[in-house]
Amino acid sequence: MSLIVALSSLLSACSSQPEINPEEFAGQVSDSFRTDIKSNGLKLFTYRAILTMESPQSQALPHEVRSNQKKRSRSNKRYQGPDLSVWTAQIEHGLQQTIKMNGYCRDGYIELYRSIQADRGTIRGECNDGADEADLAKFDS
Repeated sequence: MSLIVALSSLLSACSSQPEINPEEFAGQVSDSFRTDIKSNGLKLFTYRAILTMESPQSQALPHEVRSNQKKRSRSNKRYQGPDLSVWTAQIEHGLQQTIKMNGYCRDGYIELYRSIQADRGTIRGECNDGADEADLAKFDS
């Protein structure tokens, strides 16, 4: 019985989102939220986050990264790329907080596109609710 409990907790820990500390990226992220309300009331948005901190000198330069990738490919080890899970969670958190603060998608949204890179991320989506008069007054440009 205790083995089942231990395995369950291990599996849930592996499948859960990484714990993020919003303070970890404080002052290091610039984000934007662009709205697009169509004439039929469809509400779209684009959320962008850019890591604005200066990269430390200890980070590898692009030519060093390529050189290291070539060395790994010759040694038959697959290049896994950087772990972007914490940065991805931070971008998702930023989007959720932005939508919560501005009230753009009252009934949630459907994600249409996502691109996450080491220093930037973009999420595009469509709100589950249509635009009303208040939305048009507040968000239509």
